[in-house]
Amino acid sequence: MTVLAVDIGGTKFAAAAVAPDGEMLARAEVPLRGPASAGETLSEVVGRITERVAPARLDGIGVGSAGPLDPRRGTVSPVNIPTWREFPLVDALGEVLPGRPVRLAGDAQCMALGEWWRGLGGDRAARAMLGMVVSTGVGGGFVLDGVPYVGPTGNAGHIGHITVDPGGEPCPCGGAGCVETIASGPGMVRWAAANGWSGADARALAADARAGHPTAALAFRRAAGALATAVLTASALFDLDHVVIGGGVAAAGPILFDSLRQAIERNAGLGFLRRLRVDPTSLGRDAGLFGAAALVLIQDNPGT
Repeated sequence: MTVLAVDIGGTKFAAAAVAPDGEMLARAEVPLRGPASAGETLSEVVGRITERVAPARLDGIGVGSAGPLDPRRGTVSPVNIPTWREFPLVDALGEVLPGRPVRLAGDAQCMALGEWWRGLGGDRAARAMLGMVVSTGVGGGFVLDGVPYVGPTGNAGHIGHITVDPGGEPCPCGGAGCVETIASGPGMVRWAAANGWSGADARALAADARAGHPTAALAFRRAAGALATAVLTASALFDLDHVVIGGGVAAAGPILFDSLRQAIERNAGLGFLRRLRVDPTSLGRDAGLFGAAALVLIQDNPGT
């Protein structure tokens, strides 16, 4: 069984053909050129895979998408793609491979499942794992006893919308003071710019933080504090073994992770919280694709 894996993000779409042993037979990535181009981008990225791997060789489709989403109806409404509201993503992909299964989960849920399946040496010993994507937004997903926990509506893991500052900045989700407003790339840049920093984007902010720019460094400490609160909240609820974090902001490396681990250590009062491992993704931009493939390869074939 070879699977077409699709990863729908806020700034790019990716796709791959993935074999049962995890080998990527083909991979493609296309930047999202504005919300109105989402349908065109989806067709392009999938077409690049089916040009290289014949559709007859593909036995199903796994897709991870930014949310919210409704797996029962097969629809998605990504916050950062306003032109897709209740977009029938499963039906759209089903037209690519008629008669074959299409499995849908959140992008961060897929990231977590991908790390559990293929990352960090294959951490299948972790009974409770949280995967987080810290990028344009902040998302999360749980793998509990080898199964992604998606919740009754399919939206479990929206850790970016835990409120950490009740009087804080309004969030696109409709709340205020969410983790995402503080720890996402755009949120960090907005705060730094309001406090005198004049750089262009989150990548420049990370470079300045490494160079010792006080406002840039504080933006990362604020982000780490918000993430630590969310991680400890989730760990207190689910008794987590492991947290794996990916995404563009997480790619900043020690400037984020050192502060994050310090904040977790400082605030982890209960003994079981102090055993928590926190690591950057070992799969980089491919974690979500591996997880999307695993929705079919593992969930439909538990012995894989």
